[in-house]
Amino acid sequence: MVSLLHIALIIVLALAALPVAVLLTQTLAALKQTRVMSITTHWRPSVAVLVPAHNEAQGIAATIASIREQLRDGDRILVVADNCSDDTVAVALAAGAPVLERSNLEQRGKGYALDYGMQQLAHSPPEVVIMIDADCRLLEGTVDRLACLAMTAQRPVQALDLMQAKKNSGLKMRIAEFAWIVKNHVRPLGFLRLGLPCQLMGTGMAFPWSLIHQASLANGNLAEDMQLGIEMARKNAAPIFCPEACVISYFPVGEEAVRMQRTRWEHGHMSMILHDGLPLLIQGLRRGDRMLIALALDMCVPPVALLTLLTFALFIVAAAAYFMFAWIAPLILAACSLSGLMLAVLLAWRRFGRHVLSLKDLFSTVTYVFWKLPLYLKFFVSRQVEWVRAKRDAD
Repeated sequence: MVSLLHIALIIVLALAALPVAVLLTQTLAALKQTRVMSITTHWRPSVAVLVPAHNEAQGIAATIASIREQLRDGDRILVVADNCSDDTVAVALAAGAPVLERSNLEQRGKGYALDYGMQQLAHSPPEVVIMIDADCRLLEGTVDRLACLAMTAQRPVQALDLMQAKKNSGLKMRIAEFAWIVKNHVRPLGFLRLGLPCQLMGTGMAFPWSLIHQASLANGNLAEDMQLGIEMARKNAAPIFCPEACVISYFPVGEEAVRMQRTRWEHGHMSMILHDGLPLLIQGLRRGDRMLIALALDMCVPPVALLTLLTFALFIVAAAAYFMFAWIAPLILAACSLSGLMLAVLLAWRRFGRHVLSLKDLFSTVTYVFWKLPLYLKFFVSRQVEWVRAKRDAD
């Protein structure tokens, strides 16, 4: 029995070390100095920008303005006002965007809104569809870069999606911003430099019409973006990361709003890991498809806070096993995992996060990790399965 426990512990530690190894590999690759991707934008395909919106009256006008200033003759913008109970429709129309209203309280979520908008675009299809959330701002040249790369590669293209904390935000919000940088900048950049795909991130996504018009969008999956990227990869069109294009949004103010937002994102991600991670990896191995394998491995890297909790807990277990049974192999494996995780976070901070956190703040992230513990426990006892919009500052 003791020998079986020893072997079981080594197996668990080896499995837990895999996401750490993926994270470290991505971080090291992201540090490489490479030539900026050259994207020709003097000519580009026709574009339709689809903006799903649910009660976004407070910020949608600025989003529409940042989109419209990047459109060319023949381009379109379409706002899908999904189950709105505020002035989203009136504000969007006043800002110069056509609005398609949708009301269906049974089928809620961004996926249904996107599908509804796609049905409208199908009457006069564009060459490229770009999806932008209603609370985002586009940096200059984003539409051109996304559209040209999507059309040239005939694959989905994901812009750099950054979420920033408001000025003078507390430590918790700045740590959340750094965690977002690791997830949405460092990791996909690392895979890009290895010639591998990225996950779709929900906003700043561009698709050739030939790919997206047949996609299954109408669902209430909390991680509908990740699911869509996997669907595309299975059709040999894995998403490409384009860090030269960028969309920016802001964390909501208030702990309750942040908690709701993080719960929706992370419960959706964790559900995808449990339900789709292993099947996708097996499918990739059977097909010999390195794109599918890469997406499966990337998807199975949990949020950094959760990965830190798991890695530290397993190190404690391995240390206890060493003192009880003198098992050295599990302790070495656990120590390597913990060291690899710490190295990945430190390197990511040094290159990409120093403007957000000081070194002192970085070592305070342990408080953030334990602050999120109830969120992860809730996944096992009261998992969020329906889409719920987080409250904005002015709500």
